Amino acid sequence: MEGREMLPLDRIRDLLVANDDPRNLERPADFDRKTSENRFSRLVHAFEERFGPSCSGGLGQDASFYGVIDVPADATGLGRPLNSAMSNFGGYFVTAQVVTDEGFPGGEEGLTGEHATWLDGVCTAMGCTLVPAPLLREPYDGPSPLLAAGDVALAAVLVAAGEAEEDEGDEDLGKPIWHDRYFDYM
Repeated sequence: MEGREMLPLDRIRDLLVANDDPRNLERPADFDRKTSENRFSRLVHAFEERFGPSCSGGLGQDASFYGVIDVPADATGLGRPLNSAMSNFGGYFVTAQVVTDEGFPGGEEGLTGEHATWLDGVCTAMGCTLVPAPLLREPYDGPSPLLAAGDVALAAVLVAAGEAEEDEGDEDLGKPIWHDRYFDYM
């Protein structure tokens, strides 16, 4: 793994497109539960070896991701929490981000070079593909119907009920991103 560079972003984009199946939103037709369970367990173990036993892993339900791993701020060495997720797709896409503003979409920044190199090595050894968070924030233009369109209707209801104010920054509301396809609830 030493000296191996992460896959080029264009190659990772090609993998995202190639694995998008609108007939199977939560998991691919050839999904193997045992293989998924094994890979996720290995991923959690790798995080625990690197960051200690305070890491927690949980499984997704009604989602295109298999599970998530949370690393508390005091264990990352960055002073901020780290979140990682393993998708059900792509021979297992994996992503991670350092949380800077919890609760807000896009409130993450990419991994440090050291963390990205480590996680890419872990992913490669497990047969997974590390997908950088910035790539997942690119507009989704695939064939799968995603829930992001419902955000527009919900926002309108909340504004009408006086529970929220109209925000000029809502131009991206209802426009899905690649994260919505592979790392979100369906």
